[in-house]
Amino acid sequence: MSDVAARVKKVIVKQLNVKAEEVTPDASIRNDLGADDIDVTELIMALGDEFGTEIPDEESEQMTKVGTIVKYFDKYLDSVDA
Repeated sequence: MSDVAARVKKVIVKQLNVKAEEVTPDASIRNDLGADDIDVTELIMALGDEFGTEIPDEESEQMTKVGTIVKYFDKYLDSVDA
C-alpha cells in the first residue's frame, strides 16, 4: 500500500468510524461505507487537512470510491512535487 493510500485509509477509518478492512479501493464512500451528505463533506475537509490542500467542489463530487480518492491525491502530490 502506498503512503498516499495509507493516509487516505487512516482518514476514512477515523472520519466514518469504519473498520480498516472495509476500506478497499473499490469501496463506495456512500454505499459500502455508509456515509451521508454531512459525512462526505466532513471527510473531504479532513482529507484536505491531511494533504494540506483545499479540494475544489467539482473534484470532490468525483470522489465516490476510495480508489478515486487515492488517485486524486497521488496526482495532486505529483503536481506539487514537480
